[in-house]
Amino acid sequence: MTELQEKMLEKKPGMMLQKTTGARKNTVRVLTGMLMAALLIAGAERATAQGKNKIGPAAPVTYDNRYEIYGGINLMNFQAGQDLPTRMNMGGGEVSMTYWLTNHVGLTADYRGEAGTTPVHPNAFEINRPLVYMNMGMLGAQYRGPKNRYAAINYHAYFGASHGVFDSSTGNVPPQYLPTIGLYTNRTKGIAALGGSVDFNYSKNIAIRLAPDLMLEHFGTETRQFFAISGGVVYRFGKR
Repeated sequence: MTELQEKMLEKKPGMMLQKTTGARKNTVRVLTGMLMAALLIAGAERATAQGKNKIGPAAPVTYDNRYEIYGGINLMNFQAGQDLPTRMNMGGGEVSMTYWLTNHVGLTADYRGEAGTTPVHPNAFEINRPLVYMNMGMLGAQYRGPKNRYAAINYHAYFGASHGVFDSSTGNVPPQYLPTIGLYTNRTKGIAALGGSVDFNYSKNIAIRLAPDLMLEHFGTETRQFFAISGGVVYRFGKR
């Protein structure tokens, strides 16, 4: 072990605590923002009800659709190795489909594909910021909370598996040596996305969605927390 690696390992506990705390702080901020949005939606609904004779009829957003498709871009942070001192940023896309059982409860299938480059330990292979990518498939449920003709807030919990590819740009490194530069070997592990979304209605069938998530994964020896956020378009169809 080199002197540089020893110094990096000495710093790891404090750095990991800061990163975990940072992820939790981001989650708290997002949840606080969603709570404020819910209060604004509720206030707007009351104001509309009180002044409906003056304002006129509400837009025809009834939330009585049976199906919902969502597609958008997704950003996520991640740690590509058990002992890497620095996290990486990944970008990609997300597609999901929801089958609404009731006005409030729906079943969802969700797919996300992410890719990004990560810093690694100094190494003799001259590998610097290799490419890492992940494919995630999850199933879960959505719960539709406060809503009016302008917007709706949903809460969701998805669980599934993620396949990580860590050797896509490390061609001259044998797989068994990937841990020496800080990377996991290719593997499939469990993953979960816990969060919510705010849908801003453009029409009865189309809405713009902003969806933050707390991601839980177990690629290493412990469950780790990461932050993700996506934005895109929701299309509602089918009469329930």
